[in-house]
Amino acid sequence: MTAVEGTVAPGFEAVADAFAAAFEGLPEMGGALAVRVEGRSVLDLWGGVADSRDGRRWQRETPSVVFSCTKGLMAILAARLVASGRLDLDEPLSALWPEFGARGKDRVSVGDALAHRAGVSAPREDVSRAQLLDFDAMAALLARQQPLWQPGEGWAYHALTHGWISGEIVRRAGATEPGAAFAEMAAAVGGGAWLGMPPEVAASVAHLRVGPTLAAHVARQREGREPATTDWLERAMTLGGALPETLVTDDDGFNADDVRAAVIPGAGAIATARAVAAMWSATVAVTEGVRLLDDETLRVVTRERTAGPPVFAAPAPWPRWAAGFQLDSEARRYLGPTSFGHDGAGGQVAFADLDSRIGFAFVTNWMEADDPRATRIVDALREVVR
Repeated sequence: MTAVEGTVAPGFEAVADAFAAAFEGLPEMGGALAVRVEGRSVLDLWGGVADSRDGRRWQRETPSVVFSCTKGLMAILAARLVASGRLDLDEPLSALWPEFGARGKDRVSVGDALAHRAGVSAPREDVSRAQLLDFDAMAALLARQQPLWQPGEGWAYHALTHGWISGEIVRRAGATEPGAAFAEMAAAVGGGAWLGMPPEVAASVAHLRVGPTLAAHVARQREGREPATTDWLERAMTLGGALPETLVTDDDGFNADDVRAAVIPGAGAIATARAVAAMWSATVAVTEGVRLLDDETLRVVTRERTAGPPVFAAPAPWPRWAAGFQLDSEARRYLGPTSFGHDGAGGQVAFADLDSRIGFAFVTNWMEADDPRATRIVDALREVVR
């Protein structure tokens, strides 16, 4: 069995066991788990392989790409602007970002745009590598795009485009660049997270691997496509060719240093599990001396805005969304109805729970599609805090 290192508070041993079990049958997997209750660390665990190419082991400070968990962290930044009165979720996004109002997108609200209702879940034009790495270019592309459906009247998961929307909201309402706002929030609770990887961190970042269930899932999707039709779900992930369908290859996609160094707020944060859990913890409890959000703001920003079947057919169960936050649902079980967070490609899961004042993060570099690892850990935690 993979050796797991770290600390476990009394009473949380079953959660630690579920984390250790996540490595079974995956000798090249690395990962980490961090959980805080009322701001206090109760689990800080790590183990496995950070880079299977040279056998480098996962350490306490090993950061990894957290993929769409980034969206949840961006939602925290937006929620902080709501709390300060600088952002109104019900105003049109075009009031904040006039260029976005082009081609019939002028009436979609900020809150609905954060809840995957903006109509631009995928680009109509193919995105180049240079555009992918250029935040301004991607924001401009989305602003001028004709929507794929009537904005506000349906939803589809904005897998990557959501980040340039949330990032532009943070930049315009907060008068600061999204990478800088992210860095400030992470530093407030101890650091260890970046949106735009600094050069000095590059050598320590975990190397990502595509597991068999993810590879098989992507292959099935490819085989099932109709050649004469546009697969908007595929374009939402690849942007028309800027990224591979699996988001990574051995040396490209989110394994490439230029991609990791870019500000890609829909998927690109680099972080330790401890840093992510600390940020989520600080939304519901004082953590490292900081409280990022208050309870009243949480009631506003975690109101359900999106549920039910999406515009582009996908099998149930479907997720539920608030203003950028993923809510508890059959598609992603957290602790209960007061949980809010975001999962990420390959198995990442991060969230907070208001009732139990918990912040949680599980990160891994071994990416799977049919993946019970984090679910089993959350299930074990639910039993402990019930």
